Amino acid sequence: MFHQDVVLLVEDNEEDAILLRRAFLKARVLNSLLVVRDGEEAISYLEGTGRYSNRLEFPLPRVLLLDLNLPGIDGFEVLRWVRSQHALRNLRVVVLTSSDHISDVNKAYQLGASSFLVKPADLDSLIQIMASFRGYWLWLNNPPRSVLISS
Repeated sequence: MFHQDVVLLVEDNEEDAILLRRAFLKARVLNSLLVVRDGEEAISYLEGTGRYSNRLEFPLPRVLLLDLNLPGIDGFEVLRWVRSQHALRNLRVVVLTSSDHISDVNKAYQLGASSFLVKPADLDSLIQIMASFRGYWLWLNNPPRSVLISS
């Protein structure tokens, strides 16, 4: 794990974003947490367009934490878009949402989510989830890497 690896959070609720920042600190997640507020902004970030065109300042994330209930382009549409992009096919997308409806879980996985987590109601539980997130998604899990194959 590299500390400069970015985790991109797509979250429209300011209070939830603040709680997640606190949970990152308390769980000792050392990665930078960048926050975008809606699906359109998430797509702009991932495309590297508009204000996100400088990849040194706004690098592709190691993991995308994605809320489903977003204004405009919702999380499902963001997930569908990510999985349709050749350059992002290996991006790990962890859904982090308040919904625990089985239909949302199933739909997220059908669209290519790497994991589905339900936001807990309290900070202590969120800290535990983020400690597990750090341990698995940032330390143990090896993401696929693009490899050039010569013929």
